[in-house]
Order: sequence, then structure tokens, then C-alpha cells
Amino acid sequence: MAVGRREVVEADDVGCVEQSGDCRIAEPGRKCDTVGMTNGATRRVLLYRLGSLGDMVVALPALHLAANAFPRAERRLLTNVPVSAKAAPAEAVLGGSGLVNGFLRYPVGTRSLWKLARLWWTLWRWRPQVVLYLASARGVNIARRDARFFRLCGVRQLVGVPLTEAMQQNFSGSESAEGDLEPEAARLVRCLAELGEVDVEDPANWDLRLSEAEREAAAEAIGSVAMTLRPIAVSVGTKVQAKDWGKENWRALLAMVAKQSPGRALLLVGAAEEAEASEFAAEGWREQGGGPVVNLCGRLTPRESAAALAMADLFLGHDSGPMHLAAAVGTPCVAVFAARNLPRQWFPVGKQHRVVYHRVDCAGCGLETCIEQGKMCLAGIGVDEVFQVVNSQLSVSSEPTEN
Repeated sequence: MAVGRREVVEADDVGCVEQSGDCRIAEPGRKCDTVGMTNGATRRVLLYRLGSLGDMVVALPALHLAANAFPRAERRLLTNVPVSAKAAPAEAVLGGSGLVNGFLRYPVGTRSLWKLARLWWTLWRWRPQVVLYLASARGVNIARRDARFFRLCGVRQLVGVPLTEAMQQNFSGSESAEGDLEPEAARLVRCLAELGEVDVEDPANWDLRLSEAEREAAAEAIGSVAMTLRPIAVSVGTKVQAKDWGKENWRALLAMVAKQSPGRALLLVGAAEEAEASEFAAEGWREQGGGPVVNLCGRLTPRESAAALAMADLFLGHDSGPMHLAAAVGTPCVAVFAARNLPRQWFPVGKQHRVVYHRVDCAGCGLETCIEQGKMCLAGIGVDEVFQVVNSQLSVSSEPTEN
């Protein structure tokens, strides 16, 4: 397949067998000769990354590093079939960016030997020369298992496989005095350090390479009137119950913002299933005389949504895919975070963003549904507290810029 042409191949599940042979697995900190990999001789590179919208956006600096290291190679992404209708597939986020030339998908969780064999055969036929491991940290044993599987597929070079606790943890060299973790984007590029250095604070390394057509589709959906009214974007949806601050809170917050900053437009962003909850929250905005409301939920692709978010002065939302999209295109964010993860790991990267996060005793629980503790980390975040942060951000955006 020619480089630049995108292809989606349906495979099945990934499993692993015992490692054998002389497969080379590179580890950060080890001085390795990468000339043979990156001098143009490598023609097929497999990128391994699971997840949906936010997970793909967080991997952007690592994907830019891969594209720079292997500019002549065909780079295919091995990823999962979306686990829910609300989850955007990887190709909806990265397709057309040039960072990935094709996609291989499989459903996670299956233990079917037939499905494992089908995936093995798919990879064996394509014969990737290098695997760049970009999966989330799931333990050293799982990383070893995955490495054995790729070795069985004939891969001789593996980069980024987190075979040490330091590679698994989000802290190496970046832990703050408060115990905050390094961003997941930084951990990924640290694991690929053999390929070179990447500054995760550099906006260029978050470039989605949006097309002019995607930008035009976003502008048309927003409309010329709302475009002139310095819009604020909000996404009230989330796939995870433990992250949900509550539509009543969002409604109250938007009422306060509309009263403080009249005349602005409001953009509602999210999946089609979130349109109703978004409209409920927007009623607070309307009741206080806010400007026009444009409901974009389900109307745009993820990449067109990113283009729309780039036209907003500010983004408000949960820890979510739209939040990561907004951060990637450089729109300042105010994000309400649950404490299911420890601080900073999934925060938007950049000094222009503000995160409202309450550290509680059960922080880092990783729960998707919180019943016993009643989401105490979110329950303690009041509307007034978030409004103060939003108001501060709007004051900054309203300051005149120097020519």
C-alpha cells in the first residue's frame, strides 16, 4: 500500500505467547544505535495505541515523534474497535492528519483462539519492521505479554515497551513537590526517548493538521453571527459516571457566566446522545440573557469539532475527549476533574489551562462508577468555585493584545 493512503482493516483480538528469538526491545536510558531504524530503511511501522478520542489526542506528541523518526515509512495504527457508540474511533481523530497512514482494529477482551489467530495472520502478512508501543501502562506483565505477541508476528524491533516500573509510572523526573504526576503525553514520549526528544509544551507537537475543508465545515455549523460573538464552548457529557459533575451544576454555572459576560455566543459540543443534557444546561445561559446558543452535538466529526473549538475563546467541561481536543488546538480550558486519577496525569498540557480538582483520601481509585463515596471529589466542587476560575480566564481573554 502506498504511503499516504489510509486503510481500515478489521482484525480481532490481540493475545500473546512466550517470547523467543532475538527480538530487540529498546528501553529509555539505554544508548542504542537507531540509525538502522530511522535512516529510511524501515518501510513499515506499527503503532500500538488503544482507546478513543481523548486517548488518541494525548498521544499526539508521540505520533509526531514517530512521523519525524520514520518519515518514509508506512505507519499503521493497531487499535481497538470502539467499546460504545459514544466513543470515537481512532480514524475519526487521526484520519487525514498524515500522522497515521492506515488503521488495524480489533475488539478488546476476547480470548477466542480463532480471533487471536486472525490478528496474528493480519500482522504476519503485513510484516511490520518496527513496533512503537504507545499503550497505556497496564503493568509490566501485560507489557511482556504484548511484546511476546509482536515477536511471534515476526517483529524484530520494539520501542517503548514499558518493561520497568519507571516506564509504567507517570513520575520519572517530573514529579512535583506536591506529588503531582507527569502528563501521560510526557510518559509516552519518554518511553520513546530512543527516537529523539519532544517538547510536550510545544503547540506544534499537538497539531492535528486540520484541513481547510474541516475548518470550513466548523465555521458553517457555527454560523457567521455566533462567530463574531467570541464564543465559549462547553461539553457537559462524559462516558464515565465517576467523572460527571452533573448537568444541574453546569446549568447553574452557565447562568452565572452569561450574567457576567453578556453578548457572547455559546457552543455546545459532544456526541449526539449528549444533545439533550447540553440543552438542559444551556437553559441557564438563556435565562440570564446569554447570546445565541449553537448546539453542535452530533453534527460534526471529531476533527470538525476540533476546528470549532479552535474558534472559541474558552472551553468548559469535564475530563473528556472534547477537553483534550480543545487543548490540542490551543483553546484555554477550564476543566472539572474527578480524583479517580492522581493530579496532572490527564490534565490538559499548557500554562493557559485551569483545572478544578479536589484531592481526597480515595484519590487515584480509578473507578468508573462511584457509589460508596458518592463522588465526594466532585461533590465538594461548588459552582461558585468553578465560576471564579472561569471569570478569571475570561478576564485574561478580554485583555487587549499587543501589536
